[in-house]
Amino acid sequence: MATKKRSNNPMMNLKVLILDSDFYSRQAINSYLAWDRRTRVVHLAETLDSVMAYVNAVDRSQWPDVVLLDSMSADTPDELAQLILLLENTIPKVMTLVLERTLNLDTVRAVEKARANGYLLRNELRIRLASAICWAQEHDFVVTRGVKEALKDEFDGRLFRAAVIPEQREYPDLTPRVQEALRLCVVEGMSAELAADEMGISAHTVRSYVKEGYRILETYDEMAYPPDLSPQEKAFMRITALEKDTPVPG
Repeated sequence: MATKKRSNNPMMNLKVLILDSDFYSRQAINSYLAWDRRTRVVHLAETLDSVMAYVNAVDRSQWPDVVLLDSMSADTPDELAQLILLLENTIPKVMTLVLERTLNLDTVRAVEKARANGYLLRNELRIRLASAICWAQEHDFVVTRGVKEALKDEFDGRLFRAAVIPEQREYPDLTPRVQEALRLCVVEGMSAELAADEMGISAHTVRSYVKEGYRILETYDEMAYPPDLSPQEKAFMRITALEKDTPVPG
């Protein structure tokens, strides 16, 4: 299992490998992780063969700290467990996190027995992926809320002790239009001009919304960031922060 680290450390630099057969899914995950400097994607793999080719081709210093793997990387829960065991035995101390579309308790139990470090439902995790990866460094086995609720009859072991990924931090002072501008310009990376076209307003107004959004986000965040982080990077980390990452100022 990966070394435990503090989830709210902006200097964390985790190398991540993504194993997912779906092209669009790989690219979307890569984009979300790229905005957060705590995570650095080192390889996008469609198959296990691609993972092994990467591991054999690079220096050990470039091996991943974390492997995100789609549950459909194998045909059955048992085969997925075998894949995880292979990854764990090949890459020392790697953290393996399974991403799932629809809850399958057979898969949860299989990957837990294989010593995976988490089972996360995509639609529950959403865009807080990088923050969740960092937060998971402090825990043995992590799940999203719906998985934990489905495990209510477990009274022992790692499934019983599974830690629930905190919800995304809320910013009640953000108006819907400011939220939309931040989503388009910060999360989706659009220019003010493109966002203006989407929102049906002027680029100047979009920039005003984004500036106001930055101000509001900052008031809810006490984290110290590296001086070379751009305002957009800091805004992305704040938008995708977990509610337990840092205290909200009173």
